[in-house]
Amino acid sequence: MTLRGVRFRVDFTEACSVGIGKIELLEAIARTGSLSQAAPKLSMSYRRAWLLVDSMNREFDAPVANTSVGGKGGGGAVLTKFGQDLISAYRKLETEITQLATQRLHAITRHAMRGGHRAANSTPRQRLTRALR
Repeated sequence: MTLRGVRFRVDFTEACSVGIGKIELLEAIARTGSLSQAAPKLSMSYRRAWLLVDSMNREFDAPVANTSVGGKGGGGAVLTKFGQDLISAYRKLETEITQLATQRLHAITRHAMRGGHRAANSTPRQRLTRALR
């Protein structure tokens, strides 16, 4: 069995952090050019997506994205150079951390159970309880 991946968050300050959700949102904005199109692709409400982008724009001294209000010509969102650099740095770190975790946890990974529990070692009562759920 191989390691599926590593999830992590970078805390730059007490009030400024970035994790996979924000990175995936920025990537979706880059692909679609729109916050309203990016949000549903991540099963996220427009309001939640807007709040995340707004928080990143306020937490860093440079904006991650510029947005324009809809209307006759339609609105949109575009990543700034800083936003693109943030994605790139995060993804590079993700690759490095995953490689390190794979090396360090190789012997442990083979012990991971696919179902998350070992039914053979459970008591009959535990197996019955699980079956009735």
